[in-house]
Amino acid sequence: MKRIHILFLLFFFFPFLLFGQKDMYFTSGGELLFQFSQTEENGEPLNDIMRFTLFFHVGNYFNYDFSQKAGLFTGLFIRNIGYIHKEGADKIKRRSYTLGLPLAVKLGNMNRSFMFAGGEYEWLFHYKEKHFVNDEKTIRKEWFSNKTRHFVPSVFAGVQFPKGLNIKVIYYLRNFMNVNYRDANGDYPYANHDVRIIAVSLSMNLLRLNVFNASPDKKKVEIYTMH
Repeated sequence: MKRIHILFLLFFFFPFLLFGQKDMYFTSGGELLFQFSQTEENGEPLNDIMRFTLFFHVGNYFNYDFSQKAGLFTGLFIRNIGYIHKEGADKIKRRSYTLGLPLAVKLGNMNRSFMFAGGEYEWLFHYKEKHFVNDEKTIRKEWFSNKTRHFVPSVFAGVQFPKGLNIKVIYYLRNFMNVNYRDANGDYPYANHDVRIIAVSLSMNLLRLNVFNASPDKKKVEIYTMH
């Protein structure tokens, strides 16, 4: 079945790759992330609140436009994802830095505005937890923690506007926490904990490095500005 899917994709994209007006370039930038979570414990919903982050989000993308109307992009992106749970005076913040590998299709005007959609696989490599009770705060940090999943897949869709600005919605397909995590006491604190995250990203590509362009008059390096 996987071979059939690969052959179908090759058959679909081959005419564009062969006859299209091909542009290859790198883009880089950052994002603002508005994160909404739905947490359930033993099937009962908990009280989560929105989490906003702007640090540390940075990425580099490789773009392949096989025509003025369609293209692909992939790359690497470091992102700060997590959730906030609050019950009365008790508040818990859990987050992890991730390294993501996206793959997406672009449709529209590649030089102005277009839509895009795809999937991403993120590696969670640094976990941090803050626990607030009244005026007391406890912080725990771990590299390559087993409290969360090591890898989380997601799907996303968005719109790219002129001057490098884009907005997208990201939906994480798996539980953020690791239900099989076992603590020092032999307990499984997240066994009945299910956390699903949806994020809205407001992103700005700041730099474009042209590798190959069908239009020879384009600059090697372009800096996006809002004017």
